[in-house]
Amino acid sequence: MKFYDCATAPSPRRVRIFIAEKKADIPTVQVDLRAAEQLTEAFRAKNPRCTVPVLELDDGTCLGETIAICDYLESIHPQPPLLGRTPKERALVLMWNHWIEDLGFSAAAEAFRNSAPSFKDRAIPGPENLEQIPALAERGRKRIGLFYRLLNEQLARQAYVAGEVFTLADITALVVADFAQRLKLAPADSYGAFITWHQHVSARPGAVA
Repeated sequence: MKFYDCATAPSPRRVRIFIAEKKADIPTVQVDLRAAEQLTEAFRAKNPRCTVPVLELDDGTCLGETIAICDYLESIHPQPPLLGRTPKERALVLMWNHWIEDLGFSAAAEAFRNSAPSFKDRAIPGPENLEQIPALAERGRKRIGLFYRLLNEQLARQAYVAGEVFTLADITALVVADFAQRLKLAPADSYGAFITWHQHVSARPGAVA
């Protein structure tokens, strides 16, 4: 296998943490997004959507979506389980992971890609150039507040996002929170449960991946 990564991008970091938690050893190739390496014909052959991460399997099959990559890795490295230990837990992990992607990850990306000068004509990742919409940046900032509120309410009830054990939902939430704080979109001081959880999961060895 071969993992196509970009050390500065949030999406591949989710897979890096997943790999680290599994203690898996997978060769990594860095893709230079600043140099638009993801738009080259060579990379398009691996992922026509021109995004990272990508996991290339031994037979040449390329998986170009985070959840697909994590699901595959869970199948071949089942311990520790990060997608749930039972059908119910798996459903909850996938549900919360989707909510976090929708309310948090997409909101942070919306705020960033519609305001950063370097993304003037690249507001949406992929092969096509699309212009920024400043109103979407403002909407993204507001949606991040909703993400923090939802997670704070959930984490006031239990230790981790989807239950009592660390899962992919926590990985996604951690990466979203760190990405948002890079954009100066920190949680309110009153969200103590979220802040305590963030400190706890940030101390895990895999979090530095």
